[in-house]
Amino acid sequence: MHLVKLRVSLINSLQNILVRNGSARLGAAKIKQLTKDHVTPLLDWNEDLVLSARVSKEAIDYLTGQITAIERVVAKKAQLKPEYEFLMTIPGVGIILSLTIMLETGPINRFAKVGNYASYCRKSPVSWTSNGKKKGDANKKNGNKYLAWAFSEAAELTRRFDNTARAFYDRKARKTNFMVAHSALAHKLARAAYYIMRDQVPFEKEKLFALSLA
Repeated sequence: MHLVKLRVSLINSLQNILVRNGSARLGAAKIKQLTKDHVTPLLDWNEDLVLSARVSKEAIDYLTGQITAIERVVAKKAQLKPEYEFLMTIPGVGIILSLTIMLETGPINRFAKVGNYASYCRKSPVSWTSNGKKKGDANKKNGNKYLAWAFSEAAELTRRFDNTARAFYDRKARKTNFMVAHSALAHKLARAAYYIMRDQVPFEKEKLFALSLA
């Protein structure tokens, strides 16, 4: 996770360089692509920017290699238990996120209700208000930070790979902003994961998004 966060910070920095210098914003997937450099050709009019971009790209590529090596070892040593295998039916969620959710959740029956689980994952919006105005977040750091990270990642990936999730996200973002939309999607996925683990059923996007998109 530490290496992933370092890579994300480098990707964000590189995206900012491109935007500030009039280049189109590249998605993380293209920046991380190992077979082709999509970055430096966009800045070839300035050798200093090319150097900065190339150094960042090489660092991102190196971290990607190290992250992949760790994931391979983890995947060999830790196996998903049968009751958690349906987590991988969530679009974009693979073995690493499923393992993280399994190991950090433990037996799902220790959570009496879906709300208890969503709160433990730090995905239940709770805030202090006074006279209708927000005064701060309540118990923001309670719960499991690793599950919070896992469902935040899941939200980003599901939005990327599933049209229904993306439509839900876009609808929320138009009404609020992208951060609220991302949090709302992560919250929904945490709730979905609870039922997937408890009832041993695959992900059903029709149930999850039916009311939200109606």
